[in-house]
Amino acid sequence: MKFTNEELWEFIQKAVSGDKEALETVILSVQDLVFNLSLRMLGTFPDAEDASQDILLKIITHLSSFKGESSFSTWVFRIAVNHLKDYKKHMFAKFPLSFEFYGEDIQHADIQNVPDLTQDVERSILAEELKLSCTNVMLQCLDPESRCIFILGTMFRTDSRIAGDILGITPEAYRQRLSRIRRKMADFLKEYCGEYGNGRCHCKDRVNYAIQNHRINPHQLDFSTAVPKELLEVKEAMEEIDDISQEFSFCKTWQSPESLKKFIKEFLNGTSFSVVGNA
Repeated sequence: MKFTNEELWEFIQKAVSGDKEALETVILSVQDLVFNLSLRMLGTFPDAEDASQDILLKIITHLSSFKGESSFSTWVFRIAVNHLKDYKKHMFAKFPLSFEFYGEDIQHADIQNVPDLTQDVERSILAEELKLSCTNVMLQCLDPESRCIFILGTMFRTDSRIAGDILGITPEAYRQRLSRIRRKMADFLKEYCGEYGNGRCHCKDRVNYAIQNHRINPHQLDFSTAVPKELLEVKEAMEEIDDISQEFSFCKTWQSPESLKKFIKEFLNGTSFSVVGNA
């Protein structure tokens, strides 16, 4: 949903005054932003959905503190980033990854002596699921703040002044760190990935190995079945950071799942809504 700043501010004022429909409109306007940030930060759809629920509830209960001193999306980003940088309930907080682990697995994994585990699902579909899952999970090799810098700069292309403000660093420091992180990611892809670089790893050859190691599930193809979204409605200035944008063409965006929309509707229709009015 696209609104002018004035229209959105009007909805926010109504929501703070207790207008349930206005509050739902405000939350729906940012839920895809929150979900996509959560998905990239945490790596999996279930974890992203859980974190998105937490973040959206924070937005709802703190909405009265938004005074319009920044754009609403910047305010939402700040809440979401602060929540996600310290989020410990996701799978990769318990099982951290590294580029060294990823590279070692690509170089030495035995992908030949694995039985056919595709369970009648087309290999091309499974290969696409693995490609999208792998590149998303690869972000977990970065520490949380570096991951956040990469996502803000590469996926959302947030202006360095705004991103620096969100992260509490100078625009110059943000640009420098973003450039280093993007180069690190690009170098890894070039060396190891046959889909986005010159590496030996090709998703179609690793489908059964990925199923065996529970990296993809033929009966639960989250990325392949998610509804893509061409452009997130983030009303921020954009900038080109460097010349390696094509290296990161995997940075797709998705519509948030229906279950997240249902969660918000049920919350607003329940007795918990009274918390908002008293917040």
